Amino acid sequence: MIYYKNYESPVELLVLVSDDSALLEIHFCIQFNESVFSEKYRKNNDHPILVETERQLDEYFRGKRTRFDIPVKLSGTDFQKKVWNELRKIPFGTTISYQKIAKEVGGKNKARAVGLANKKNPVPIIIPCHRVISKDGSLGGFSGSVPIKRYLIELEKIVLDSRKKKNGLEV
Repeated sequence: MIYYKNYESPVELLVLVSDDSALLEIHFCIQFNESVFSEKYRKNNDHPILVETERQLDEYFRGKRTRFDIPVKLSGTDFQKKVWNELRKIPFGTTISYQKIAKEVGGKNKARAVGLANKKNPVPIIIPCHRVISKDGSLGGFSGSVPIKRYLIELEKIVLDSRKKKNGLEV
């Protein structure tokens, strides 16, 4: 059985999807259509994985969490999974270029393929594809929208800077 739960995040409505063992998907839903999800999945606001995902996302958006420890089940090609695993290594509050990720997963000429893998990331935010930008510093694309990508990057930078100041480190 596959379950879903709506989560009202600071950026927009997200739909969280899981099975009994792991988080499967996160959808950005600017125009939410309940029937699309209810045809494929069963709504369950109390499912433990979905409740835990919501809790950890709340902590992330409040600046209290920098890493997620939710079980995730990834469905994609071997290349996509390689990219998504590389994305998990990007430190909180930092960005990296598509080209640099491409070098790590098979060659700098695969930057476009990395971008396509990012677009297919089934669990954005949890797997931080928003931290990947163009080599010229522009944001590139994002499945949730470029303004949401900008918001997530800025949120993380603010949290990181705040923590550095709190610990007496130079920012």
